[in-house]
Amino acid sequence: MTDQFLQNAFLFRQPILNLKQELAGYQLSFRSADESSGNEAGHHQEAAGALCAAYADLGMHGALGKTLAFIGITADFLQQDEIDLLPPQGVVIELLLDGVPDTATLSRCRNLVDRGYSLALTDYQGIDDRSRPLLPLVTFIKIHVLDAEQRRLQELAGSLRQLPLKLVAQGVASQGQMERCRKLGFELFQGRYFAQAELVSGRHLSASHAALFRLCNLVGRDVDTEVIEDAFKHEPALTLNLLRIVNTVGNLGNRLAQPITSLRYAITVLGRRRLQRWLSLLLLAPGNDTADPIRSPLLQVAALRGRMMELLTVIGKPGDRKLADLGFLTGILSMMPSALGLSIEDILDQIAVEREVGSALRQHDGLLGTLLALLECFDNDDAACCDSVLNRLPGGFDRQTLNTSLSTALRWLNDSSD
Repeated sequence: MTDQFLQNAFLFRQPILNLKQELAGYQLSFRSADESSGNEAGHHQEAAGALCAAYADLGMHGALGKTLAFIGITADFLQQDEIDLLPPQGVVIELLLDGVPDTATLSRCRNLVDRGYSLALTDYQGIDDRSRPLLPLVTFIKIHVLDAEQRRLQELAGSLRQLPLKLVAQGVASQGQMERCRKLGFELFQGRYFAQAELVSGRHLSASHAALFRLCNLVGRDVDTEVIEDAFKHEPALTLNLLRIVNTVGNLGNRLAQPITSLRYAITVLGRRRLQRWLSLLLLAPGNDTADPIRSPLLQVAALRGRMMELLTVIGKPGDRKLADLGFLTGILSMMPSALGLSIEDILDQIAVEREVGSALRQHDGLLGTLLALLECFDNDDAACCDSVLNRLPGGFDRQTLNTSLSTALRWLNDSSD
């Protein structure tokens, strides 16, 4: 079943953030562009089985690291042995129940909780016959907030205020909506609102961002190491942050033999293209001094996209290491409008990039541009768009290629941020 789903559906993930706006987990789902709307329950059951098996076949448990995985389970599939493939730690079994839970469902839920599993109830509509028997068993309550009125959200959240539950706001579309949900007692927030670009014409860069742009340009123009080192000496805070990220994230996911403690050593060991990677990642880090840049969801999404771009570029052009490096950089730079509030044109006017990168970011031209378009569709959970872009790529690309690249990139990201 897993191989069939990996070939015929996309493994989508919706980020879930905590109160500190750090990545806490993902909502995982399998979806295809040609699903039959007439058998939605049957699809949910098949997809649940495939997701359970994917933990073993794709190594998703290790790939997701310390983040939670929310996996939707129907009442019928709840009784299946495949659930035992899911590790109790790190997985939240999300109950997709249409009606009042029967005796068998409640018994199974109690058994899972006794074995250490966490349960979530989705589509909460208030305390009723559906939710009442489950409230003592679940840890999370998910509420769709996208189209809900504020008064309705107050009623739903208020009905649970005295219970030891964590409220998950599902479908958060903006930073403002997240703040309103936070004030109502929500603790987790699902959606890509943190990556929505708010472009402001004529916006000026902060001093630290301007310094990073200067350093990126120096590295991109391949000037002498001494010139780059001297530029860093004028930016001690950036130097400390850069060394921290290089030592924490590592070298392409592999631990360095010894910590990097000097700029010259960092430049020599990493090489110019990899140094440009981390400089670009710093542009996506939180703007305050107290936030941990490694736990920034925008930085993690950018690094994940960059790594997937790199992996897919290797498939499209095997042996072209330079193009693979440029693929990583393209993925990172594509997220900068969200971080800086500048258009990609404004950003490319200030930073030196190679022609292939500029064409990919501006017009989605070339292999890098097509792969970027594919990952943008993938991040938007748009199966039809993914299929359309895949059809424009060589024969080595299919749905399974994309799913496997996601698992590999997630493992790299979590291995390198421990």
